[in-house]
Amino acid sequence: MAAVRFFPLILIVIIFITSLIHLALSVSETESLMKLKQSFTDGDNSLSSWIQNVTPCGNWVGVVCFRNIITGLHLSDLGLSGKIDVDALMHIPTIRTISFVNNSFSGSIPQFNKLGAIKSLYLTDNQFSGPIPSEFFSQLGSLKKVWLSNNKFSGDIPQSLTELDLLKELHLENNEFSGQIPFLKQQMTSFDVSNNKLEGMIPENLVGFGAKSFSGNEKLCGKPLDKACDYYTLPTGGENSGGYATGLGVKVIVILVFAVAAALIFLFMKNKKRNEHDFSIISRSNSSIDEDQLHQVVQVHAPSSKNSKFSTNSSKKGSSHGEHKSESKRASTTRAGSMGDLVMVNDEKGVFGLADLMKAAAEVLGNGGLGSAYKAAMANGLSVVVKRMREMNKIGRDVFDAEMRQFGRIRHNNILNPLAYHYRREEKLYVTEYIPKGSLLYVLHGDRGSCHADLNWPTRLKIVKGIARGCGFLYTEFSNYDLPHGNLKSSNVLLSNDYEALLSEYAFYPLINPNAVQSMFAYKTTDYTEYQKVSQKTDVYCLGIIILEIITGKFPSQYHSNGKGGTDVVQWVYTAISERREEEIIDPELKNNTSSLNQMLQLIQIGAACTESNPEQRITMKEAIRRIEEVRV
Repeated sequence: MAAVRFFPLILIVIIFITSLIHLALSVSETESLMKLKQSFTDGDNSLSSWIQNVTPCGNWVGVVCFRNIITGLHLSDLGLSGKIDVDALMHIPTIRTISFVNNSFSGSIPQFNKLGAIKSLYLTDNQFSGPIPSEFFSQLGSLKKVWLSNNKFSGDIPQSLTELDLLKELHLENNEFSGQIPFLKQQMTSFDVSNNKLEGMIPENLVGFGAKSFSGNEKLCGKPLDKACDYYTLPTGGENSGGYATGLGVKVIVILVFAVAAALIFLFMKNKKRNEHDFSIISRSNSSIDEDQLHQVVQVHAPSSKNSKFSTNSSKKGSSHGEHKSESKRASTTRAGSMGDLVMVNDEKGVFGLADLMKAAAEVLGNGGLGSAYKAAMANGLSVVVKRMREMNKIGRDVFDAEMRQFGRIRHNNILNPLAYHYRREEKLYVTEYIPKGSLLYVLHGDRGSCHADLNWPTRLKIVKGIARGCGFLYTEFSNYDLPHGNLKSSNVLLSNDYEALLSEYAFYPLINPNAVQSMFAYKTTDYTEYQKVSQKTDVYCLGIIILEIITGKFPSQYHSNGKGGTDVVQWVYTAISERREEEIIDPELKNNTSSLNQMLQLIQIGAACTESNPEQRITMKEAIRRIEEVRV
């Protein structure tokens, strides 16, 4: 009884101590930022909100927080100069993103290499100069994005950049770098070294970024430039000179290629009979349905085959029946673990193993740019969608696991998060809950039954707002990503029973192989086709397409990879607005709701603002969400 009486007191003491620790940390972080501010020259008084006794999170300009934890400094376009006191930032270990874009800082590069946990470093459009030490980036193993463009950096490109396994974006354009381009073994998604003083042959694994990324370097040669390399421009030596080989080295590479090819053929023949161990489906339906067809979308209720089984060799053997039974039993009692090499990241719908999927009744849902999708109805009554992701081989198991677990922790009314995944180097399985109503694309264009009849104005506005709120969450959760969604289209918007929008296939951009990112819808927009660049505003454009699709009821021609068929909803809407006949483009099925006509016209204007062809003039996602929330039924 005495212990029971003392328990509340102990709890109060613990809470008090925890509060003191949190307060001490907050004070320390505040003092650190104030010390940083003192190192700046702030002629425009841009940091006037940085004052003592005011919590940085939510109140200080440029301070990015997540759940009251400082995660980034976005001090861009503030007219700052002077020095950057990196030592002050060392007292804020949670910072992951640092941006000083478009200021007036000068001198050598600050010692950001002291901040070993940062993931993104943006110093574009300043006046930094001088060489960067070769080993500068050696201790920054978490770096994914390095933007040093539009400065006056000189000397060799730091060799330590080649050591950053997670590096995916490197922009060094418009500087004075010299020497050769080091061999970057990483699979980059964004790369530019144009307008420097570089020389020698362009590494073969970078030619895919096009001539524009290398232009303005008179002594660079080789593809993709229209300048052949003379003998004296070819690098000599081995790894330190960029990984090129000449003479005997070429012969060695040829021999190794043949040896590897022979080994692969041998392994293929040896394992041919074991291929059934891979997650596979037996179906009479067409499993290569073209993504552009209306009835092919994830979770579309298109005509499909009779139920079939996911099968393995071992499942056909009597001796393995007990193993599957045992594994299934363990799956039903173990929580959030790895079951039969199937890793659970969200067990709210129950725990299951790979064996349960193998024995599930299954049907083909479709085959898209990122992989095939199947519905699996398991014996416990749970139905899931299994996506075989063929184009996610760029990262290792640990990084992939971390990303999947981050997805699994998401809890939002408008986000469909995964339940589990299965990792293989060549292929990944991505398992989500099956949503019976299907996608917005199907309900809007492919279904003429009761579900389509429910798409009145209040329902459509609810769907638009749900999509906007889901995007708002993604732009907070994945604010550092160039494409927090990246594949936003109506086939990736699923509808719950009460027509709540659920976003799927989001935040895949950092996971997808560089040669496969063009299968994402962001790369089919004018941002890429006209400007050869994607950004967060590309997601805004994709949101605009969906808005216009919902309000007009037309199937966008933008969804067709060949550009044929459907309606160019963007051009159609812009023409109607210029001719002041917006009412004519509203879906005829909505026009009977005359009391909401002004709200419909308001939504058309928002969709048009989202699809402005020039990304610089396009509204931001935050502004789009604000305008959408203002629309009333």
